Amino acid sequence: MNKAELIEKVVKATGVSKSDVTKTINATLETITKTLKKGEKVTFVGFGTFSVVKAKARKGRNPRTGEIIKIRAKKTPRFRAGARLKEVIAGKRKK
Repeated sequence: MNKAELIEKVVKATGVSKSDVTKTINATLETITKTLKKGEKVTFVGFGTFSVVKAKARKGRNPRTGEIIKIRAKKTPRFRAGARLKEVIAGKRKK
């Protein structure tokens, strides 16, 4: 499912106008992004948690030449599914 399909499903489920749903989803994603950029977590109880993980700088090897290279430290976004979402996906619980 892509963003456009998500918007259509929410429109059908709620009866709210497509433009309002689009604005809401865009604002939600923007807010999650800004919160993660500040280094904070975003938690939806039962669904999951978005967070930022810091990877330390390390040495790696260029597979083509075998040369040792430096890999810079970086931050990456992570999503950890909540217990309820895991149960629904596994078929142990209904929506």
